[in-house]
Amino acid sequence: MAYLWIKAFHVIAVISWMAGMLYLPRLFVYHSETQPHSIQSDTFKIMERRLLKAIMTPAMIVTWILGLVLIWQGGWMTSGWLHAKLLFVLLLSGAHGFLAKTVKDFAADRNVRPARFYRMINEVPTVLMIVIVLLVILKPF
Repeated sequence: MAYLWIKAFHVIAVISWMAGMLYLPRLFVYHSETQPHSIQSDTFKIMERRLLKAIMTPAMIVTWILGLVLIWQGGWMTSGWLHAKLLFVLLLSGAHGFLAKTVKDFAADRNVRPARFYRMINEVPTVLMIVIVLLVILKPF
């Protein structure tokens, strides 16, 4: 029964993390279209920082911790699908790191990328999420 509770909270953490991973680049799209030091820019800075610090990073940490517990309790360590999933979760964590660095760049008014870049980068977490979900559900190898 504990395994199911851990799995449920793992899924809740993943949903929370992904919500932020999908929303933050969208904020960057709008933020990149504002003038530095404007009221709008300052508002986006607050929104981006709070999203990252209060939701995304804690959710990512909980996702990782509970995911590792599930791996251990479920005896999945030798499963090929899990190794592939972990690779994509590492890539997703790297994307999280990139977004965190971008929050710092915007906070310091150092953004040099156009809105179009952030529109494209917004698709990266989506693609990674799709691959991860397919691996977990289908367990193809």
